Amino acid sequence: MQSSLAVRSAGVALGAALLQLLMICAFTWPAARTEPRDVPIVVAGPGAAATAERLERTLPGAFDVEAVPAADDARAAIADRRAYGAIVATPEGPRVLTASAASPVIAQQLTALAGNLAGAPRGAPVQDVVAADPDDPRGAGLAAIVLPLIMSSLAAAVLLTFAVPSPAWRAAGALLFAVLGGLGVAGLAFGWLSLFPGPYLVVAGVAALAILAVTGTVAGLAAAVGRSGLGIGALTFLLLGNPLSGVTAAPEMLPEPLGAVGQLLPPGAAGTLMRSATFFDGAGAGAPLAVLLTWAAAGFALLGAAALRAPREKPAREKEAVPA
Repeated sequence: MQSSLAVRSAGVALGAALLQLLMICAFTWPAARTEPRDVPIVVAGPGAAATAERLERTLPGAFDVEAVPAADDARAAIADRRAYGAIVATPEGPRVLTASAASPVIAQQLTALAGNLAGAPRGAPVQDVVAADPDDPRGAGLAAIVLPLIMSSLAAAVLLTFAVPSPAWRAAGALLFAVLGGLGVAGLAFGWLSLFPGPYLVVAGVAALAILAVTGTVAGLAAAVGRSGLGIGALTFLLLGNPLSGVTAAPEMLPEPLGAVGQLLPPGAAGTLMRSATFFDGAGAGAPLAVLLTWAAAGFALLGAAALRAPREKPAREKEAVPA
């Protein structure tokens, strides 16, 4: 008996140590290796091709540069979320266009780059064409809101799994929580904290969809495979989704292909969709919207399958419980 407990204790300790190392790697590797990698920007005006070649020589692999004819085309590319910024050649010298609402980190790097683009001591002038909210100029609020949003959604899935036996009513609870949570998050983020300029209902809708994607999926996994589904969901969305979300910088700042993987998980998709919906009039919202809808649909499909299976399993359990 004692030897069995000793082996079990050692196994738990070893598993916990390995999980700890995995978590540290998942959170610190992307953060420690954050740098621009093929960040899409545009160059415009006379000599655009030469500017692109100079950027590639100066910072090889940092930017994916597209040449466009004029400054208006550059602004359109930023507004459509095809680029994070632009360098526009003018008779007076180059100008740099940034979009801090898309990524404050990239906007800061382009601003620093502007100092090396012109011969004057003050460097090239910089214009923030899609600015972050004045009350959150560095985008810290948006980055900070994603983690508690995911964690609370996971907690709701755990509570629903343990407190509500019926998969159908778990689905109803997840839907109600998403609506109430979305309205509450929007009240804080749009109202009190003033993190977004977008309409209240838009912020609420994005938050509700993110909540539904996480809560529905984790509750669905628990209904499909048992309580281990809760751990699978938590590890997927926290261990992978949060550090790979790119919400503090940009997906292109993470080591490849981590940034792309992060956009396929709810934390990354939620951050991108919130930015697109509130700052860019929905530009670039299609992909993250599809990701969140897919996760939510998968979760509710699992809950639906469990609800259909429950009436057939109940008589079997009752039959097994009857003494022979």
